[in-house]
Amino acid sequence: MSYVQGKIAVVTGAGSGIGRALALQLNREGCELYLSDINAQGLRETLAMLARKDVPADGQVLDVADKAGVHAWAEQISAARGYVDIVINNAGVALIATVEESNYADLEWLMGINFWGVVYGTQAFLPLLRRAKQGHLVNLSSVFGLIGVPTQSAYNAAKFAVRGYTEALRQEMHGTNVHVCCVHPGGIKT
Repeated sequence: MSYVQGKIAVVTGAGSGIGRALALQLNREGCELYLSDINAQGLRETLAMLARKDVPADGQVLDVADKAGVHAWAEQISAARGYVDIVINNAGVALIATVEESNYADLEWLMGINFWGVVYGTQAFLPLLRRAKQGHLVNLSSVFGLIGVPTQSAYNAAKFAVRGYTEALRQEMHGTNVHVCCVHPGGIKT
């Protein structure tokens, strides 16, 4: 039996890439899903690809940079289920530009999704994880959250921030029912 069988998971950015792959794997292993993505078509495609139709799965079109929207989604799930076992803050975007070429609007857009989206998802869902027998919070950083790379300054900044935020939270949650980890994947073709 899979560890996630019968568990409830929340996955952001589930319309493609890592989020989609996680949704498909969790579904195959019997995990109930609450999926979100800003891309409605991608989210519909992910939901249609789920192999196990006997396992509940719900999709929500959501911009993780919208604090009120993320909290409203968490409240809906709380009302329906009371708790969640797993939260994977995965949604993210890229921006290629030198520091000199960068403009504030693009930087704010990227930080809104890649950093604030993780913060909003963490803050909104942490109370639901605390109600689980054992909760798991997974925040996606990047290998670019470990090293600085030219033309990736905004992405580096966001992913370094996710790393620091998550490492601090992991220490704060030590000894509680919530396990916190930060994942640093390399390049993904999405």
